[in-house]
Amino acid sequence: QVQLVESGGGLVQAGGSLRVSCAASGRTFSMYAMAWFRQAPGKEREFVAHINTRGTSTNYADSVKGRFTISRDNAKDTVYLEMNSLKLEDTAVYYCAAVLGAPGLMTRQYSYNYWGQGTRVTVSS
Repeated sequence: QVQLVESGGGLVQAGGSLRVSCAASGRTFSMYAMAWFRQAPGKEREFVAHINTRGTSTNYADSVKGRFTISRDNAKDTVYLEMNSLKLEDTAVYYCAAVLGAPGLMTRQYSYNYWGQGTRVTVSS
C-alpha cells in the first residue's frame, strides 16, 4: 500500500511555469513506477507522463512533449512534474499514480493501483 498526496497546483498565466509534486508514503517508493494523469473539465482523464522506478526512463503524451518534465527523488519519496510554456488547454486537475514495478500499458489508468486526490492547475490568458 502506498499513499500519494499531490501539491503545488494553482493559477498561472499562459506561457508560465509551474511544478507540481506528489509525495508518497507507505511502502518503498523506489519500487513503484509513477505517472501523472490529468482531467480537464468535461473531459476524460488522460495520460501525461510516466517515469520508471529508477528514474532512468520517461515517456510523455504528445501534447506535453518538450514542455513538461517528469522526475523523481527516491530519497525524498517524491515525484515531480515541471510544466513550462503552459497553455490554456493544460488547465486540469493533475493526479499522480503508482504501480509496483512496471505498468502493463503506461498510458492507461487501469495499469496503476494507487492514486492521489489531485491538484488543480488553472492556466489563464
